[in-house]
Amino acid sequence: MGIISWIVVGLIAGLLAKLVMPGDDPGGLVITTLIGMAGALVGGFLVSLLGGAGVTGFNIWSILVATLGAIILLALYRALAGGRRRV
Repeated sequence: MGIISWIVVGLIAGLLAKLVMPGDDPGGLVITTLIGMAGALVGGFLVSLLGGAGVTGFNIWSILVATLGAIILLALYRALAGGRRRV
């Protein structure tokens, strides 16, 4: 999968994750894209542990896997930074 595909899948996954889990999360479009790209790595790893195909290219399955990983990352962020407030 090329870098442009990673960026597009990351952006879509990050946006979907923030749509599913609205709240006060850091960053704009760049951070959202990075969360989605990292989510693709996390989701792909977890799905491959279960015997499935991880992120396989620019397709619906890859976007769903990346979104799952991004949701997990957002949940972890909220669990770790939950008590801290920005001033």
